Amino acid sequence: QVQLVESGGGLVQAGGSLRLSCAASGSVFSIKSMGWYRQAPGKQRELVAVITSDGTTTYASSVKGRFTISRDNAKNTVYLQMNSLKPEDTTVYYCAAVTGPYHYWGQGTQVTVSS
Repeated sequence: QVQLVESGGGLVQAGGSLRLSCAASGSVFSIKSMGWYRQAPGKQRELVAVITSDGTTTYASSVKGRFTISRDNAKNTVYLQMNSLKPEDTTVYYCAAVTGPYHYWGQGTQVTVSS
């Protein structure tokens, strides 16, 4: 079992920045990759960014160049630095951890970008 606790969401003006954090606990040794997803009301959850255990990163085209995912293995924490935020980035962001066949999810953190 892996537990994920997110923090760092909030309200920011367009063009501003926020940093999300996700701390993992439990069976962290089994984590293959961690990432961030977001889900707007009435829409499917979509990938924002993922980082594997060897540091390989993948980004959604909509955030590439604006968002950066990183991880601190010593702290079992993954970060999402979000710059140049746009109103369309407004939604709930979820942290995820993959351990082979299992996906674990955080509780979600709200990001609101005002125009």
